[in-house]
Amino acid sequence: MHEASQSKAYIGTLVVSSGDHMVSSRIWHVCDGAQQMERIESLSGPPRSTFRHNADVITFLPQTKVALVETRESLGMFPGFLKSPDAAIDEFYTAQLVGVERIAGFDTDVVQIEPKDKLRFAYQVWSEKKSGLVMRLQTLDGQKRVMEQVAFSELQMDAPVNMGKLAQMMAKTEDYRVARQEITKTSAEAEGWVLKAPVPGFKPMSCYQRPVQGGSGNVGAAVQWIFSDGLATVSLFIERFASGQHGPEGLRVMGATHTLSRRVPDKVGGWWLTVVGEVPAQTLQAFAQALERRK
Repeated sequence: MHEASQSKAYIGTLVVSSGDHMVSSRIWHVCDGAQQMERIESLSGPPRSTFRHNADVITFLPQTKVALVETRESLGMFPGFLKSPDAAIDEFYTAQLVGVERIAGFDTDVVQIEPKDKLRFAYQVWSEKKSGLVMRLQTLDGQKRVMEQVAFSELQMDAPVNMGKLAQMMAKTEDYRVARQEITKTSAEAEGWVLKAPVPGFKPMSCYQRPVQGGSGNVGAAVQWIFSDGLATVSLFIERFASGQHGPEGLRVMGATHTLSRRVPDKVGGWWLTVVGEVPAQTLQAFAQALERRK
């Protein structure tokens, strides 16, 4: 599944549904050895076009004529399945073939992925029989209810996607104001943070320092510390607490994505912690409780 999402050229329409909320987009994906390029065109809501060349990403916003330039790792975005270093997925999940179904005109194997503890969600995955490309993915809660679903409603496999043409479109920024979201690679230890107790299965993937946007522009920097168990990801965003800049503390849920926000006090005003991931609330709580300042 992981390799098919990177090695195949395809054009398709993606539909994401969560409760009564549904959005769709058109995707063009092509690869040439180590080079990955894709274009994602939003079909719902305000128009936007996102181009990705490996980790380089540009999002064009036609209504405001702004092009957002950033570096972004591909962390398990559909139809990719995350494959983190040293991930021991079978220690924390079981997988079982449960059937065969036809999705968007393709025969697929249906695989049920069950967690072995309550720190992660279950998944049901439909993968195209010949290539392994994920055609449909459901995230399930502890009662096997569908929290979120991503699926191809239409797909053209081995499509004639032109990498050079996508590169030209990605570089065409002359009619836009280019806004660069600069991030710097760092480490949690260098920023003064540690987890005093690991959250089982979740290993650190990367750590960045990124600017924090306020009403008058950049108002500081936040650390983003990213963890994965091989399937699910969790991000810890840590920034200086600033009165009036943050929402209320507590838990928010949107589909399978849970967000926990809280203030971490210290002697000089405190910090603001936001933990985000497609994991149960207790997993976010475990990260929040384990985070500790050492500097």
